[in-house]
Amino acid sequence: MPLTPQEIRDAYRDALLRVGELNEDGTRAVSIRRYTGSGADRPFDDTPVLARVVGYEPHELVGAIIQGDRKLIVYGPDLEDADFELPVRKNDKAVVRGVEVNIEAPDDNTRRVAGVLIAIEMRVRG
Repeated sequence: MPLTPQEIRDAYRDALLRVGELNEDGTRAVSIRRYTGSGADRPFDDTPVLARVVGYEPHELVGAIIQGDRKLIVYGPDLEDADFELPVRKNDKAVVRGVEVNIEAPDDNTRRVAGVLIAIEMRVRG
């Protein structure tokens, strides 16, 4: 019997709690950052998320993907539950281990099941 979207969400959450980016106290170590306004001192909001950071294999370095880019797999319900205004957009930011990186290519389609957002795959740079 196939898994339901909720069962898949639960499995993703459990996997990300095991292999994702967490601080020593168990809190989420990755945030999605959205700036508002303009100028050097423009305000931003950070939304902590469960996420896994992985590098690209050499054979994946084609097209717009360059050496140093990373793949960020973000648990979608964290953004939904925080009322983050979806979709995540190109040039939003992610904060990974305290370093702000640029979101180059957010993909909220690949990791959907029956139209339900499970996770967002992002190519990040910086």
